[in-house]
This record gives sequence, C-alpha cells and structure tokens, in this order.
Amino acid sequence: MHALRALTVLSLVLVAPVYVGCGDDEPQQEEKGCSVTAQTGCQAGQICEEVEGAEPACFAPVAFKGKVINALDNAAVAGARVVARDANDAAVSSVAITAADGTYTLNVPAKRDSAGKPLPAKLTLRADASGFQTFPFAPRVALPIDVDKATGTPPVVQNASTDVALIPLQNPMGLGSIAGRVVVDGELDLVPAGALVVAGGSTGVVDYSGNFVVFNVATGSGINVNAYGKGLQIEGKTVAVEAGKETANVELHVTAEALARVTGKLSIVNGNGNSSTSVVLVLKETFIESAARGEVPKGLRVGNVSGDFAFEGVPAGDYKVLAAFENDGLVRDPDISIGGTAIVDVAVGTGDVTLAEGFKVTGAIDVLSPGAANIEEVMGKPTFKWADDSSEDHYEVRLFDAYGEKVWENLMVPGVSGSADVTAEYGGDALTPGMVYQFRATSIGKDGVPIAQTEDLKGVFIAR
Repeated sequence: MHALRALTVLSLVLVAPVYVGCGDDEPQQEEKGCSVTAQTGCQAGQICEEVEGAEPACFAPVAFKGKVINALDNAAVAGARVVARDANDAAVSSVAITAADGTYTLNVPAKRDSAGKPLPAKLTLRADASGFQTFPFAPRVALPIDVDKATGTPPVVQNASTDVALIPLQNPMGLGSIAGRVVVDGELDLVPAGALVVAGGSTGVVDYSGNFVVFNVATGSGINVNAYGKGLQIEGKTVAVEAGKETANVELHVTAEALARVTGKLSIVNGNGNSSTSVVLVLKETFIESAARGEVPKGLRVGNVSGDFAFEGVPAGDYKVLAAFENDGLVRDPDISIGGTAIVDVAVGTGDVTLAEGFKVTGAIDVLSPGAANIEEVMGKPTFKWADDSSEDHYEVRLFDAYGEKVWENLMVPGVSGSADVTAEYGGDALTPGMVYQFRATSIGKDGVPIAQTEDLKGVFIAR
C-alpha cells in the first residue's frame, strides 16, 4: 500500500448499491415504514435511508472498507476510530473500530432516488487512534468521497484510497484517553453529531450516536472536557486522567442552543484576480502558534467572503480568527507593519461580538513544487520552487513537520531577476521517511517587511 495515497487520502471511488428485498432492483420497506434516525424497521443487514420524494426505505448499506496504518513503518494500527463526515464536518455515521490487522468496515448514509440509486453527495473521513495524530489535521486535508458513484453487490469499495496513514506522536508515553457521550437535555431539538470534543488540547469527534473518544490526553486530576459545534451550547466537565487508562462514561450535556453572533470585516488588496475567501474560528486550545493552524469546530466557517462576514450560533469559548485558510489563491496579509494583519483572538460568551479590527487579505505566492496541487513524494533532500513576487528584495523559506514544528529555515533566499521562478535547496538534516512536511515561502520587501507568502495548505510533501 502506497502511503502517499493514504495521506492525500480519501478521494474514494465507491461502488453501486444493491437492494435486498422485493426484487433485484426494489428497495425493501416494512409495512409500518422505517426510521432513519432510530434505524428501526429494517431486517438484518439493511439500513433505513431517505428517499427523494418518498418515504424512507430499507437498503443494503453503502460501506467503506480500508486499513489504518502507521505512516512511518506501514504497521497496522488497531483500535483506531474511523467516522464519516459531511461538508460541514458533522458526523453522519457511527464509528468503525479497526481490528488487530488495522482493517475496518464503515457503513455510511446514502440518500436514494426513486429507483434506489444513491444521490450525489460528498463525505470525508476522520480517523483517531491512541499514540497518533488525528487525520485530517492541517496541512493534511481529507478529499471528498462521491457517494453517488457506489456500485457492486453489496456496495463496497476497498482500495488504496480507503486506507488512512496516521502519523505517530513524538511523545505518546504517559497519556490517557477520555470516552463518553453527548446528551441533549429536555425538549431541545438539537443534533450533537460532529461536535468537536477538546480535552487538554487533544480532540475527538461526536459520532452519529452521540458517543466520543478523545485519545492522547495529558494526565492530571483537573482536565477540562468541552465540546463545540455551531448552534450547540454544551456544558463541560472536569475529570481525572491517568496514564495508559481510559476515563470512561463522561457525559456532556447540550443545555441550550448557542445563539452568539461574531461579526467582522476583511478587505482583499492585490488579490491577483481573486475576489472572495473564507474565514474560520479555530479553537484557541488547539492552535499551534508556529504554524498558525488549529482545529475548526463543525459549522464555524463562513465562505464567499469579500467584505463583511458573520458567524451564527457560536458556542461560548476562546477562538483564533483565521482568514483565507484554504487554497483559494489568497492569504492573510503577512505585513506586520500595518494594521489588520495580526491573528485575532476572540472570547465568546452568550452575547454578540464584533471584531474591532478588520483583516487584510492579499494574493498568495504560487507554489510550484513540491505540493502545488496534491501531496507529493520526495526522495532525498528536496528543492523548493515557487513563483517570483516581482517586488521582493529577498525571500524567507521555512520547513515545518506534521507536528507544526519548524525543522529548517533559510531567511536569505536571493530575489531573482529575469526569471519567473524561485528555487531554494533544502540544507538541513536528513528528513524522516514517511513524515509529512510543508514548506512556506515569504517575500520580503526592501524595507524588510513581509509582502506575500505561499498558501496555508500548499507545499505539502512526504519524505521518502
């Protein structure tokens, strides 16, 4: 199995459905119907799915099959949790647990048309395991799965793209885990699936059944466990965590609908023809300062922003506000000598918040290699290549590993004249085979301040 396919992962080609019941091509529906929410009313081996323009019916489930491995040595990872998520990062499936050989089978929802065929929909996968970094975590991204391409009897896909390579933590010893569930109180009509659970900086995701596990939690008697998702105000809890043990049966309660509104404004200057971007709220507890990245709870992203933006239903908590944090040809303006370029902190309570200072966004420097479009494999010491920023004096290039740690830098890469491209040879120690790295280049003006930089999620590669 090629680790590269697992790391760029999860652009799955699924296979077509089979209906078990009244004929080869007919969905099976009990006399009293079935329930999509409760998953009742279907015979063994079937699940209840929504049907466009009709009542829900029973079908053989679409399943993903694959294997979770250690990215550095290809060894199987047992006990990993794999869950499917929608475009808003909300969990839409239960959790599959990998076996001793690292394999898993995950049934995923697939709304059907009147003939029983899955309708167009896209899902991604998240995987967590003890001793390993969560997938996906920036700069690694999970690519969409086209559910409507499902074929076969029963509908299953099993190939390199369903395999997931996890990166082992640097210091996994002395950590514990927390397991529990999120419960909705009273008559609240709220769904906690997909909420991000945070404990000691480590995270887990609430599955379709409301259950969660957070691996790799630092030990102590006062570990705060909180959960976040758009529209959800979830009461946290403080627990004790012991090394090598699981703190079980932790129950978090959705006590109210989160109604806070966070508003702000950005301006796009010298956007190279790009006129809109996105803004996200990253949980401050998960933020890595050196690499300027962290985890975004479900729903806390606003897209197609060209000026004013607003987040609705923000739960109470401390966040970092990041603009242009995806591959859209734009980046946060790196010129720290002017206003509107710093990463903003925002503390959200029960009331609305208006950010006092706007954001400046500018055109990104184009990455040429490695990692211009996809994660690439690189043998030996890499050469970094990017498009010239014509107004620069020189460039700074930095290399980060998957943990967000800077492993090398060259702060005096000469500017170029008469060439459209800039190159810089890596001059550090040998890279770790199987590790994911990202290079970032910044152009520096004649006054010594940054002008532009490469995008937040490009320049990513795997060392071989």
